[in-house]
Amino acid sequence: MSENRDIAREVVEAIGGKENIASFAHCATRLRIMVRDKDKIDQNRIENTDKVKGAFFNSGQYQIIFGTGTVNRIFEEVERLGIDSTSKEEIKSEGKKQGNAFQRAIRTFGDVFVPIIPVLVATGLFMGLRGLLTQELVLSWFGLTPGSIPPNFLLFTQVLTDTAFAFLPALVAWSAFRVFGGSPVLGIVLGLMLVNPALPNAYAVADGSAEALTMFGFIPVVGYQGSVLPAFFVGLLGAKFEKFLRKRVPEALDLILTPFVTLLVMITLGLFAIGPVFHSLENVVLHGTTYLLDLPFGIAGLLIGFFHQIVVVTGVHHIFNFLEIQLLEQTGANPFNAIITCAMAAQGAACLAVGLKTKNAKLKALALPSSLSAFLGITEPAIFGVNLRYMKPFVMGLIGGAAGGFLASLLHLAGTGMAVTVIPGALLYLNDQLPMYILCNLVGAAVAFALTWLFGYKDEPAAVPGSSPVSAASALAASAAVPAVSYAKAPDHVPGALSAAVPAVETASSLLPVKAPISGRVVALTDVPDPAFSEGHMGRGIAIIPSEGRVHAPFDCIVAHVMGKSKHALILEHDNGTQLLIHVGINTVSLKGDGFTVHVQGGERVAAGQLLLEFDLDVIQAAGLSPITPVLVPDGMERVLDVETYAGGSVTAGEQTVFGVRVSEAEAS
Repeated sequence: MSENRDIAREVVEAIGGKENIASFAHCATRLRIMVRDKDKIDQNRIENTDKVKGAFFNSGQYQIIFGTGTVNRIFEEVERLGIDSTSKEEIKSEGKKQGNAFQRAIRTFGDVFVPIIPVLVATGLFMGLRGLLTQELVLSWFGLTPGSIPPNFLLFTQVLTDTAFAFLPALVAWSAFRVFGGSPVLGIVLGLMLVNPALPNAYAVADGSAEALTMFGFIPVVGYQGSVLPAFFVGLLGAKFEKFLRKRVPEALDLILTPFVTLLVMITLGLFAIGPVFHSLENVVLHGTTYLLDLPFGIAGLLIGFFHQIVVVTGVHHIFNFLEIQLLEQTGANPFNAIITCAMAAQGAACLAVGLKTKNAKLKALALPSSLSAFLGITEPAIFGVNLRYMKPFVMGLIGGAAGGFLASLLHLAGTGMAVTVIPGALLYLNDQLPMYILCNLVGAAVAFALTWLFGYKDEPAAVPGSSPVSAASALAASAAVPAVSYAKAPDHVPGALSAAVPAVETASSLLPVKAPISGRVVALTDVPDPAFSEGHMGRGIAIIPSEGRVHAPFDCIVAHVMGKSKHALILEHDNGTQLLIHVGINTVSLKGDGFTVHVQGGERVAAGQLLLEFDLDVIQAAGLSPITPVLVPDGMERVLDVETYAGGSVTAGEQTVFGVRVSEAEAS
């Protein structure tokens, strides 16, 4: 779609152009970019680009949130601009040099575990479905009892639910080898060696039905079914050891010696050193986690429900993957999921309250889809796009999360899997917990929604926070939806008459005259065939039907922005802070610069009357587009007290004053 292509161009330009991109990739919701110079990023322009739900630096990456589905399309359009994408592994490698040691460690940990989460999600869903199908009530609908379930059917469901955890070390070792640059197939084999049936089964040793082997008289050896840390470190060290060998073994012997030595050394270390040490550490972590979750009076739910989304903001929440995997493989239940899903529902509800309460069309268009995304389990668009921008909704969401988590903890709610939450997460609670699951989420969401509605958000007739007085993206896109501000207008547009009443502001002011930037006939903005301009969404001013294709500076100013490759619009900024948008034609962005010649660049200082832009009227009209050119001051600038517009008649560029901008002298420079 051309819309997504324009957004991709806007994003690339706003981060400093192609030359400022070291590498880029994407995940489920975000475009992840490594930039060479952070100072070249225009944050306001990024945040106000259409479809962008938030942008921030995290773990050395500049991350732009678009949401699921959309990010894939934007990513493809960026690639079509001639920028070579990188794999997620490559961009993460670029980011390893950035961030503190803890952030780098957590990021690496997440790199290993994120790829195996889908199979654990599927396993959790299988567990939930098995729980549903084996409930006595459900069986009674088919005239069955638990005793009438065929043994072979139970065996089949056991294969579905137990395989991933039984061979979890193989998955972890494979992923670790992949992340650290080894041969993944060696990782798989090493992981399978850790759970070889010849070794005493870890679960059997734990319940006393089997005994550990004793090697060298003092080293206990068991299988590592369900273990994570032993396989992780076997994979990490094994990949590095393999790379070490490949640099030193002659090429003629590499195919034979490198895998042989790698497997021999690493399984020896895995069974006799790495396994016993890190399995013990794993047990300490598990016991600490279960201790926290078992705290009385719902304390665990209160704390985790409140702080979880704060951890998400920091970007180190992947550490929880390890904890959830441990809970599931040791206990078969995941109370952590039950708590954090309330926290996520609460952030979605806070965002929903903002979306329903605001009259700001742009904010509403951002908040409502973002809240839906949160209810589907992805909270980043809601958090970064809305809640954190206003802060109070985020805090109210934290309180709602604490309330829902508190109830979940009191009710001992626990999922059968991980990584799916809120609405999709219901599938993890089909084993007779579904009503409690719905109740806990509703409590968290209701508290957050009510608090946000009553105390967390006050609607203001202004642009989304974080934007500059005029957004280079929203102001230049004809489809932008910035809320109009109501002004009393004179009944008719007659030459010399004021068309906008001055607000009741008692302060010293001066009038900045704006001379015609284009020769032609002046008309009212209401005559522009585009509601974004005619209904006042873009700001106040006039429009000119051009008689020639030349745009001149209406006063001494700085060229704040030139609209990318389309070249169809300019933003000028006076020394007193007043900004002026000159938008040549309607929907002329579709010409992609054809017929436009720009004579200035962003950041350049120009004098009144200087030629800024030329455009070919014949090209515009041949494309079936209107050349009418809005010239306006966007709403939202604190220094601007009023825009006094004058209407009617023909003008020559640089000679007649078409409107004046009344500016507070106290604020003017």
